[in-house]
Amino acid sequence: MTAAVATPTAEFEQILRNEGVLAGLRFLNQRVEHRCTAIYRLEAMTVRNLYLYDREGALLPESLGVVPLGDSFCQHAIREGAFLTDDSRADPRVDGSPFKGVVLAYHGIPLVDKSGQLFGTLCHFDFEPRRLSDQEFEFLQEAARVLSTHL
Repeated sequence: MTAAVATPTAEFEQILRNEGVLAGLRFLNQRVEHRCTAIYRLEAMTVRNLYLYDREGALLPESLGVVPLGDSFCQHAIREGAFLTDDSRADPRVDGSPFKGVVLAYHGIPLVDKSGQLFGTLCHFDFEPRRLSDQEFEFLQEAARVLSTHL
């Protein structure tokens, strides 16, 4: 008899249940090249970092802890249902943002809470250009649905 192979979604759910949200972000981050994977919470006209996994173990720059919604890349993810940019320097959608050319790669989607209300965003980001494959984008969307029960 062979053991059943867990799907990535089942593995993610188990990690969230047993180890918590930060361990779940570590799992998501290990699947991509991005330096950081994070959850930002929408609070009035700002987005606040609640959880961050940085594979380099560094502290989040203070400027990325609480960001005015109008300056954030999260605003696009919330408004458009997703925001994907491999290199913000070449992306006119973020013209005027103080983070253009600082956060180069951003791949984010909206997060909802248990009741279906907008909570914030789940994102991978980096200070270097990075691509997110279609497969990993689909998994990020699935991860957001799973995370909703843990927020």
